[in-house]
Amino acid sequence: MKKIGFTDITIRECEKNNTSLSFKEKVEIAKIMDKVNYSCIELPELGDSKGQELLVKTIAGTLKKSGVSIPVGFTKKGVTRAWDCIAKAKKPSLIVAVPVSAVQMEYVCRKKGPQIIDMIKELVTEANRLCRKVEFSALDASRGEFPFVCSAIQTAIEAGASKITVCDTAGIMLPDEMKSVIEKIFENVPELKEKELSVELSNELDMATACANAAAIGGATDFKTTVTGGGFPAVTCVVKLFDKRSDALGTEMSIIKTELQRSVSQMQRMIGHSDGSTHMVVASSEDQGTFDINDDINVITDACAKIGYDLSEEDSANVYEAFLRVARKKDKVSGRELEAIVASSAMQVPPTYKLENYVINSGNIISASANIKLIKNGEELSGISVGDGPIDASFKAIEQILGHHYELDDFQIQSVTEGREAMGQAVVKLRVNGNLYSGTGISTDIIGASVRAYLSAINKIVYTEE
Repeated sequence: MKKIGFTDITIRECEKNNTSLSFKEKVEIAKIMDKVNYSCIELPELGDSKGQELLVKTIAGTLKKSGVSIPVGFTKKGVTRAWDCIAKAKKPSLIVAVPVSAVQMEYVCRKKGPQIIDMIKELVTEANRLCRKVEFSALDASRGEFPFVCSAIQTAIEAGASKITVCDTAGIMLPDEMKSVIEKIFENVPELKEKELSVELSNELDMATACANAAAIGGATDFKTTVTGGGFPAVTCVVKLFDKRSDALGTEMSIIKTELQRSVSQMQRMIGHSDGSTHMVVASSEDQGTFDINDDINVITDACAKIGYDLSEEDSANVYEAFLRVARKKDKVSGRELEAIVASSAMQVPPTYKLENYVINSGNIISASANIKLIKNGEELSGISVGDGPIDASFKAIEQILGHHYELDDFQIQSVTEGREAMGQAVVKLRVNGNLYSGTGISTDIIGASVRAYLSAINKIVYTEE
Protein backbone atom coordinates (compact mmCIF):
# COMPACT_ATOMS: atom_id res chain seq x y z
CA MET A 1 0.00 0.00 0.00
CA LYS A 2 1.06 3.58 -0.62
CA LYS A 3 2.06 5.44 2.56
CA ILE A 4 0.47 8.87 2.95
CA GLY A 5 2.18 11.64 4.92
CA PHE A 6 0.95 14.97 6.26
CA THR A 7 2.99 18.16 6.49
CA ASP A 8 1.40 20.74 8.77
CA ILE A 9 1.67 24.42 7.82
CA THR A 10 -0.44 25.86 10.67
CA ILE A 11 2.44 27.64 12.45
CA ARG A 12 3.71 28.95 9.11
CA GLU A 13 0.31 30.41 8.25
CA CYS A 14 -0.31 31.80 11.74
CA GLU A 15 2.96 33.72 11.46
CA LYS A 16 2.08 34.94 7.98
CA ASN A 17 -1.37 36.13 9.14
CA ASN A 18 -0.02 37.70 12.34
CA THR A 19 -2.10 35.42 14.56
CA SER A 20 -1.38 36.35 18.17
CA LEU A 21 0.22 33.12 19.35
CA SER A 22 2.85 33.34 22.07
CA PHE A 23 6.27 31.71 21.80
CA LYS A 24 5.18 29.04 24.29
CA GLU A 25 1.93 28.32 22.41
CA LYS A 26 3.77 27.78 19.12
CA VAL A 27 6.16 25.34 20.80
CA GLU A 28 3.25 23.52 22.47
CA ILE A 29 1.41 23.21 19.16
CA ALA A 30 4.52 21.68 17.59
CA LYS A 31 4.80 19.22 20.48
CA ILE A 32 1.17 18.15 20.09
CA MET A 33 1.71 17.59 16.36
CA ASP A 34 4.80 15.53 17.11
CA LYS A 35 2.79 13.25 19.40
CA VAL A 36 0.19 12.71 16.68
CA ASN A 37 3.04 11.70 14.35
CA TYR A 38 2.85 14.25 11.55
CA SER A 39 5.39 13.53 8.82
CA CYS A 40 6.71 17.08 8.97
CA ILE A 41 6.00 20.46 10.56
CA GLU A 42 6.74 23.39 8.28
CA LEU A 43 7.82 26.60 9.98
CA PRO A 44 7.76 30.14 8.55
CA GLU A 45 10.69 31.66 6.71
CA LEU A 46 13.07 33.47 9.03
CA GLY A 47 12.50 37.20 9.32
CA ASP A 48 14.78 39.78 10.86
CA SER A 49 13.79 38.89 14.43
CA LYS A 50 16.20 36.94 16.62
CA GLY A 51 13.12 35.64 18.41
CA GLN A 52 12.09 33.87 15.21
CA GLU A 53 15.46 32.11 15.06
CA LEU A 54 15.08 31.06 18.70
CA LEU A 55 11.58 29.71 18.02
CA VAL A 56 12.77 27.58 15.09
CA LYS A 57 15.76 26.26 17.06
CA THR A 58 13.54 25.44 20.04
CA ILE A 59 10.97 23.54 17.97
CA ALA A 60 13.67 21.77 15.95
CA GLY A 61 15.31 20.54 19.16
CA THR A 62 11.98 19.50 20.69
CA LEU A 63 10.53 17.22 18.01
CA LYS A 64 11.13 13.50 18.51
CA LYS A 65 9.17 11.86 15.68
CA SER A 66 8.12 14.50 13.16
CA GLY A 67 10.42 16.19 10.69
CA VAL A 68 10.87 19.96 10.65
CA SER A 69 11.24 22.10 7.52
CA ILE A 70 11.80 25.76 6.79
CA PRO A 71 11.93 27.89 3.61
CA VAL A 72 15.39 29.30 2.82
CA GLY A 73 14.37 32.43 0.92
CA PHE A 74 16.01 33.48 -2.33
CA THR A 75 19.69 33.77 -1.35
CA LYS A 76 22.54 31.41 -0.45
CA LYS A 77 22.92 33.35 2.79
CA GLY A 78 19.32 32.46 3.61
CA VAL A 79 20.11 28.79 3.04
CA THR A 80 22.96 28.90 5.57
CA ARG A 81 20.91 30.82 8.12
CA ALA A 82 17.97 28.43 7.85
CA TRP A 83 20.25 25.41 8.19
CA ASP A 84 21.89 26.83 11.32
CA CYS A 85 18.44 26.96 12.95
CA ILE A 86 17.36 23.36 12.20
CA ALA A 87 20.71 21.56 12.04
CA LYS A 88 20.17 19.81 15.39
CA ALA A 89 16.72 18.48 14.50
CA LYS A 90 16.33 14.71 14.18
CA LYS A 91 14.70 15.05 10.74
CA PRO A 92 15.63 18.43 9.24
CA SER A 93 14.58 19.63 5.79
CA LEU A 94 15.27 22.81 3.83
CA ILE A 95 12.66 24.19 1.44
CA VAL A 96 13.52 26.04 -1.75
CA ALA A 97 10.18 27.71 -2.52
CA VAL A 98 10.21 29.56 -5.84
CA PRO A 99 7.32 30.83 -7.98
CA VAL A 100 6.98 29.23 -11.42
CA SER A 101 4.15 31.30 -12.91
CA ALA A 102 5.04 34.32 -15.08
CA VAL A 103 3.09 36.78 -12.93
CA GLN A 104 4.64 35.58 -9.66
CA MET A 105 8.17 35.37 -11.08
CA GLU A 106 7.95 39.01 -12.13
CA TYR A 107 6.10 40.28 -9.07
CA VAL A 108 7.91 38.35 -6.31
CA CYS A 109 11.39 37.76 -7.72
CA ARG A 110 11.74 40.38 -10.46
CA LYS A 111 13.16 37.65 -12.69
CA LYS A 112 12.45 35.98 -16.01
CA GLY A 113 12.16 32.24 -16.62
CA PRO A 114 15.85 31.47 -17.37
CA GLN A 115 16.97 33.43 -14.29
CA ILE A 116 14.47 31.50 -12.14
CA ILE A 117 15.89 28.19 -13.41
CA ASP A 118 19.41 29.35 -12.51
CA MET A 119 18.22 30.43 -9.05
CA ILE A 120 16.53 27.06 -8.42
CA LYS A 121 19.73 25.24 -9.39
CA GLU A 122 21.90 27.44 -7.18
CA LEU A 123 19.68 27.31 -4.08
CA VAL A 124 18.89 23.58 -4.24
CA THR A 125 22.59 22.75 -4.79
CA GLU A 126 23.58 24.84 -1.76
CA ALA A 127 20.80 23.40 0.40
CA ASN A 128 21.73 19.86 -0.66
CA ARG A 129 25.33 20.54 0.36
CA LEU A 130 24.18 21.18 3.93
CA CYS A 131 21.07 19.03 4.40
CA ARG A 132 20.25 15.48 3.36
CA LYS A 133 16.62 16.32 2.59
CA VAL A 134 15.79 19.24 0.33
CA GLU A 135 12.28 20.12 -0.82
CA PHE A 136 11.58 22.15 -3.94
CA SER A 137 8.21 23.90 -3.74
CA ALA A 138 6.86 25.07 -7.12
CA LEU A 139 4.76 28.04 -6.02
CA ASP A 140 1.72 28.96 -8.13
CA ALA A 141 2.36 25.92 -10.35
CA SER A 142 -1.31 25.73 -11.41
CA ARG A 143 -0.94 29.07 -13.26
CA GLY A 144 2.52 28.37 -14.68
CA GLU A 145 3.28 27.33 -18.24
CA PHE A 146 3.35 23.53 -18.06
CA PRO A 147 6.68 23.04 -19.90
CA PHE A 148 8.34 25.58 -17.62
CA VAL A 149 6.91 23.94 -14.48
CA CYS A 150 8.35 20.59 -15.60
CA SER A 151 11.69 22.24 -16.40
CA ALA A 152 11.84 23.79 -12.93
CA ILE A 153 11.07 20.44 -11.27
CA GLN A 154 13.65 18.66 -13.46
CA THR A 155 16.28 21.26 -12.51
CA ALA A 156 15.53 20.89 -8.81
CA ILE A 157 15.80 17.08 -8.96
CA GLU A 158 19.10 17.23 -10.84
CA ALA A 159 20.42 19.68 -8.21
CA GLY A 160 19.57 17.26 -5.39
CA ALA A 161 15.94 17.83 -4.33
CA SER A 162 14.38 14.70 -2.82
CA LYS A 163 10.87 16.12 -2.36
CA ILE A 164 8.82 18.11 -4.86
CA THR A 165 5.74 20.13 -3.91
CA VAL A 166 3.25 21.27 -6.52
CA CYS A 167 1.27 24.29 -5.30
CA ASP A 168 -2.18 25.40 -6.41
CA THR A 169 -1.57 28.79 -4.80
CA ALA A 170 -4.41 30.54 -6.62
CA GLY A 171 -6.92 27.79 -5.82
CA ILE A 172 -8.15 27.40 -9.39
CA MET A 173 -7.82 23.64 -9.85
CA LEU A 174 -10.77 21.26 -10.04
CA PRO A 175 -10.23 17.63 -8.93
CA ASP A 176 -10.03 16.19 -12.47
CA GLU A 177 -7.58 18.91 -13.48
CA MET A 178 -5.44 18.23 -10.43
CA LYS A 179 -5.25 14.52 -11.20
CA SER A 180 -4.38 15.23 -14.84
CA VAL A 181 -1.63 17.73 -13.96
CA ILE A 182 0.01 15.34 -11.48
CA GLU A 183 -0.05 12.47 -13.97
CA LYS A 184 1.38 14.64 -16.76
CA ILE A 185 4.21 15.88 -14.54
CA PHE A 186 5.14 12.26 -13.80
CA GLU A 187 5.09 11.53 -17.55
CA ASN A 188 7.30 14.51 -18.42
CA VAL A 189 9.70 14.19 -15.48
CA PRO A 190 10.38 10.44 -15.13
CA GLU A 191 12.92 11.02 -12.33
CA LEU A 192 10.06 12.24 -10.13
CA LYS A 193 8.91 8.64 -9.65
CA GLU A 194 11.93 8.09 -7.40
CA LYS A 195 11.16 11.17 -5.30
CA GLU A 196 8.44 12.21 -2.86
CA LEU A 197 5.63 14.24 -4.43
CA SER A 198 3.69 16.62 -2.20
CA VAL A 199 0.81 18.98 -2.98
CA GLU A 200 -0.14 22.28 -1.37
CA LEU A 201 -3.79 22.95 -2.16
CA SER A 202 -5.89 26.06 -1.72
CA ASN A 203 -9.46 25.74 -0.49
CA GLU A 204 -10.58 28.79 -2.48
CA LEU A 205 -13.33 26.75 -4.18
CA ASP A 206 -14.10 24.63 -1.09
CA MET A 207 -12.76 21.61 -2.96
CA ALA A 208 -9.39 21.07 -1.30
CA THR A 209 -10.27 17.64 0.09
CA ALA A 210 -11.62 16.48 -3.29
CA CYS A 211 -8.44 17.76 -4.96
CA ALA A 212 -6.38 15.88 -2.37
CA ASN A 213 -8.20 12.70 -3.34
CA ALA A 214 -7.51 13.39 -7.03
CA ALA A 215 -3.85 14.16 -6.36
CA ALA A 216 -3.48 10.88 -4.45
CA ILE A 217 -4.93 8.97 -7.39
CA GLY A 218 -2.46 10.79 -9.63
CA GLY A 219 0.47 9.75 -7.43
CA ALA A 220 0.95 12.36 -4.66
CA THR A 221 1.97 10.93 -1.29
CA ASP A 222 2.28 14.00 0.96
CA PHE A 223 -0.34 16.65 1.72
CA LYS A 224 0.09 20.06 3.32
CA THR A 225 -2.71 20.72 5.78
CA THR A 226 -3.63 23.00 8.66
CA VAL A 227 -5.37 22.50 11.97
CA THR A 228 -7.88 25.25 11.33
CA GLY A 229 -8.71 24.61 7.69
CA GLY A 230 -9.62 28.01 6.29
CA GLY A 231 -7.68 28.59 3.08
CA PHE A 232 -6.08 25.14 3.11
CA PRO A 233 -7.29 21.55 3.59
CA ALA A 234 -8.22 20.78 7.21
CA VAL A 235 -6.15 17.84 8.40
CA THR A 236 -9.15 16.07 9.92
CA CYS A 237 -11.01 16.19 6.59
CA VAL A 238 -8.11 14.76 4.59
CA VAL A 239 -7.31 12.11 7.22
CA LYS A 240 -10.96 11.08 7.28
CA LEU A 241 -10.90 10.73 3.49
CA PHE A 242 -7.85 8.45 3.49
CA ASP A 243 -9.14 6.53 6.50
CA LYS A 244 -12.57 5.77 5.05
CA ARG A 245 -11.36 5.16 1.47
CA SER A 246 -8.02 3.48 2.14
CA ASP A 247 -9.03 0.28 0.35
CA ALA A 248 -10.07 2.11 -2.81
CA LEU A 249 -7.04 4.41 -2.79
CA GLY A 250 -4.56 1.75 -1.66
CA THR A 251 -3.19 4.02 1.06
CA GLU A 252 -2.10 3.82 4.69
CA MET A 253 -1.20 6.58 7.15
CA SER A 254 1.36 6.88 9.92
CA ILE A 255 -0.57 9.67 11.65
CA ILE A 256 -2.26 8.54 14.90
CA LYS A 257 -5.87 9.13 13.90
CA THR A 258 -7.31 7.97 17.25
CA GLU A 259 -5.72 10.98 18.96
CA LEU A 260 -6.08 13.45 16.09
CA GLN A 261 -9.48 15.01 16.87
CA ARG A 262 -8.61 15.61 20.52
CA SER A 263 -5.27 17.14 19.54
CA VAL A 264 -6.82 19.31 16.83
CA SER A 265 -9.43 20.63 19.28
CA GLN A 266 -6.69 21.45 21.76
CA MET A 267 -4.68 23.33 19.13
CA GLN A 268 -7.74 25.17 17.84
CA ARG A 269 -8.42 26.45 21.34
CA MET A 270 -4.87 27.83 21.45
CA ILE A 271 -5.28 29.51 18.10
CA GLY A 272 -8.73 30.81 19.03
CA HIS A 273 -10.32 29.46 15.89
CA SER A 274 -12.41 26.44 14.96
CA ASP A 275 -13.44 25.71 11.40
CA GLY A 276 -16.38 23.62 12.67
CA SER A 277 -16.15 21.32 9.67
CA THR A 278 -14.51 18.14 10.81
CA HIS A 279 -14.92 15.38 13.31
CA MET A 280 -12.99 12.14 13.18
CA VAL A 281 -15.18 10.81 15.99
CA VAL A 282 -18.08 8.87 14.52
CA ALA A 283 -20.27 9.33 17.61
CA SER A 284 -20.05 11.67 20.57
CA SER A 285 -19.28 10.34 24.03
CA GLU A 286 -22.65 11.68 25.25
CA ASP A 287 -24.42 9.35 22.78
CA GLN A 288 -22.93 6.21 24.32
CA GLY A 289 -25.23 5.97 27.35
CA THR A 290 -23.87 4.71 30.67
CA PHE A 291 -21.88 1.70 31.84
CA ASP A 292 -21.59 -0.18 35.13
CA ILE A 293 -19.48 -2.79 36.91
CA ASN A 294 -21.27 -5.62 35.07
CA ASP A 295 -20.06 -4.54 31.62
CA ASP A 296 -17.17 -6.68 30.39
CA ILE A 297 -14.03 -5.58 28.54
CA ASN A 298 -15.60 -6.18 25.11
CA VAL A 299 -18.47 -3.78 25.85
CA ILE A 300 -16.05 -1.08 27.00
CA THR A 301 -13.67 -1.60 24.07
CA ASP A 302 -16.56 -1.37 21.58
CA ALA A 303 -17.80 1.82 23.23
CA CYS A 304 -14.30 3.31 22.95
CA ALA A 305 -14.21 2.39 19.25
CA LYS A 306 -17.54 4.14 18.66
CA ILE A 307 -16.19 7.41 20.03
CA GLY A 308 -13.07 7.15 17.88
CA TYR A 309 -10.44 5.19 19.84
CA ASP A 310 -8.78 2.25 18.09
CA LEU A 311 -7.22 0.72 21.20
CA SER A 312 -4.50 -1.88 21.19
CA GLU A 313 -4.94 -5.00 23.30
CA GLU A 314 -2.70 -3.53 26.00
CA ASP A 315 -4.52 -0.18 25.98
CA SER A 316 -7.89 -1.96 26.17
CA ALA A 317 -6.74 -3.80 29.28
CA ASN A 318 -5.47 -0.56 30.86
CA VAL A 319 -8.71 1.29 30.08
CA TYR A 320 -10.85 -1.55 31.44
CA GLU A 321 -8.81 -1.70 34.66
CA ALA A 322 -9.26 2.04 35.15
CA PHE A 323 -12.96 1.75 34.30
CA LEU A 324 -13.48 -0.92 36.97
CA ARG A 325 -11.71 1.24 39.53
CA VAL A 326 -14.20 4.04 38.86
CA ALA A 327 -17.23 1.74 38.49
CA ARG A 328 -16.64 0.22 41.95
CA LYS A 329 -17.14 3.66 43.47
CA LYS A 330 -20.26 4.75 41.60
CA ASP A 331 -23.29 3.06 40.06
CA LYS A 332 -22.97 4.43 36.55
CA VAL A 333 -20.08 5.62 34.36
CA SER A 334 -21.09 8.01 31.57
CA GLY A 335 -19.70 8.11 28.06
CA ARG A 336 -17.94 11.37 28.86
CA GLU A 337 -16.35 9.79 31.91
CA LEU A 338 -15.27 6.81 29.80
CA GLU A 339 -13.56 9.16 27.35
CA ALA A 340 -11.71 10.79 30.25
CA ILE A 341 -10.61 7.33 31.41
CA VAL A 342 -9.23 6.60 27.93
CA ALA A 343 -7.33 9.89 27.95
CA SER A 344 -5.61 9.03 31.22
CA SER A 345 -5.10 5.28 30.75
CA ALA A 346 -4.42 4.55 27.07
CA MET A 347 -1.45 5.38 24.87
CA GLN A 348 0.88 5.93 27.80
CA VAL A 349 4.47 4.82 28.30
CA PRO A 350 5.06 1.45 30.00
CA PRO A 351 4.69 2.14 33.76
CA THR A 352 7.87 1.55 35.74
CA TYR A 353 6.05 2.45 38.96
CA LYS A 354 2.48 1.34 39.68
CA LEU A 355 0.29 2.55 42.54
CA GLU A 356 -0.55 -0.29 44.93
CA ASN A 357 -2.43 1.70 47.61
CA TYR A 358 -2.34 4.85 49.68
CA VAL A 359 -3.53 6.02 53.10
CA ILE A 360 -4.01 9.73 53.79
CA ASN A 361 -4.57 11.39 57.15
CA SER A 362 -5.64 15.02 57.11
CA GLY A 363 -7.61 17.52 59.16
CA ASN A 364 -7.67 21.08 60.40
CA ILE A 365 -5.91 20.24 63.69
CA ILE A 366 -3.26 17.77 62.45
CA SER A 367 -0.53 17.86 59.86
CA ALA A 368 -1.43 15.97 56.72
CA SER A 369 0.42 12.67 56.25
CA ALA A 370 0.57 10.14 53.44
CA ASN A 371 1.56 6.48 53.32
CA ILE A 372 2.13 5.45 49.68
CA LYS A 373 2.90 1.96 48.38
CA LEU A 374 4.24 1.50 44.84
CA ILE A 375 5.19 -1.59 42.82
CA LYS A 376 8.36 -1.66 40.72
CA ASN A 377 9.33 -4.87 38.91
CA GLY A 378 7.22 -6.87 41.37
CA GLU A 379 8.88 -5.27 44.41
CA GLU A 380 6.77 -3.34 46.91
CA LEU A 381 8.14 0.10 47.86
CA SER A 382 6.76 2.28 50.68
CA GLY A 383 7.09 5.93 51.60
CA ILE A 384 5.67 7.95 54.48
CA SER A 385 5.74 11.73 54.68
CA VAL A 386 3.98 14.78 56.08
CA GLY A 387 3.25 17.88 54.09
CA ASP A 388 1.30 21.08 53.68
CA GLY A 389 -1.96 19.32 52.84
CA PRO A 390 -2.74 15.78 51.70
CA ILE A 391 -1.53 16.20 48.10
CA ASP A 392 1.77 17.78 49.12
CA ALA A 393 2.27 14.94 51.61
CA SER A 394 1.49 12.36 48.89
CA PHE A 395 4.01 13.85 46.44
CA LYS A 396 6.68 13.95 49.14
CA ALA A 397 6.01 10.31 50.04
CA ILE A 398 6.54 9.33 46.40
CA GLU A 399 9.76 11.36 46.27
CA GLN A 400 10.92 9.53 49.37
CA ILE A 401 10.43 6.22 47.56
CA LEU A 402 12.23 7.49 44.47
CA GLY A 403 15.03 9.13 46.41
CA HIS A 404 14.77 12.16 44.15
CA HIS A 405 13.08 15.58 44.24
CA TYR A 406 11.49 16.84 41.02
CA GLU A 407 10.64 20.45 40.26
CA LEU A 408 6.84 20.84 40.14
CA ASP A 409 6.20 23.21 37.23
CA ASP A 410 2.40 23.10 37.27
CA PHE A 411 -0.45 21.33 39.08
CA GLN A 412 -4.10 21.57 38.08
CA ILE A 413 -7.32 19.96 39.27
CA GLN A 414 -10.58 20.13 37.37
CA SER A 415 -13.94 18.39 37.33
CA VAL A 416 -14.52 16.13 34.35
CA THR A 417 -18.21 15.58 35.05
CA GLU A 418 -20.88 17.23 37.18
CA GLY A 419 -22.69 16.24 40.36
CA ARG A 420 -21.72 14.94 43.80
CA GLU A 421 -20.05 11.87 42.31
CA ALA A 422 -18.13 13.87 39.71
CA MET A 423 -14.85 12.52 38.42
CA GLY A 424 -11.84 14.73 38.91
CA GLN A 425 -8.88 15.07 36.58
CA ALA A 426 -5.46 16.11 37.85
CA VAL A 427 -2.61 17.35 35.67
CA VAL A 428 0.96 17.36 36.97
CA LYS A 429 3.91 18.88 35.09
CA LEU A 430 7.44 18.11 36.26
CA ARG A 431 10.54 19.82 34.94
CA VAL A 432 13.82 17.92 34.57
CA ASN A 433 16.93 19.44 32.97
CA GLY A 434 14.80 22.07 31.26
CA ASN A 435 12.37 19.48 29.83
CA LEU A 436 8.72 19.33 30.84
CA TYR A 437 6.92 16.03 31.55
CA SER A 438 3.12 16.02 31.92
CA GLY A 439 1.00 13.37 33.61
CA THR A 440 -2.76 13.03 34.08
CA GLY A 441 -4.88 11.08 36.51
CA ILE A 442 -8.62 10.39 36.71
CA SER A 443 -10.58 9.36 39.82
CA THR A 444 -13.65 10.19 41.90
CA ASP A 445 -11.06 10.74 44.66
CA ILE A 446 -9.12 13.88 43.81
CA ILE A 447 -6.14 12.81 45.92
CA GLY A 448 -6.01 9.50 44.04
CA ALA A 449 -6.20 11.41 40.75
CA SER A 450 -3.31 13.63 41.84
CA VAL A 451 -1.15 10.67 42.89
CA ARG A 452 -1.78 8.91 39.57
CA ALA A 453 -1.01 12.09 37.64
CA TYR A 454 2.29 12.47 39.51
CA LEU A 455 3.21 8.84 38.81
CA SER A 456 2.25 9.26 35.13
CA ALA A 457 4.76 12.11 34.80
CA ILE A 458 7.41 10.15 36.75
CA ASN A 459 7.00 7.12 34.48
CA LYS A 460 7.52 9.32 31.41
CA ILE A 461 10.73 10.71 32.94
CA VAL A 462 12.03 7.22 33.73
CA TYR A 463 11.06 5.92 30.26
CA THR A 464 12.82 8.83 28.55
CA GLU A 465 15.99 8.46 30.63
CA GLU A 466 16.14 4.73 29.96
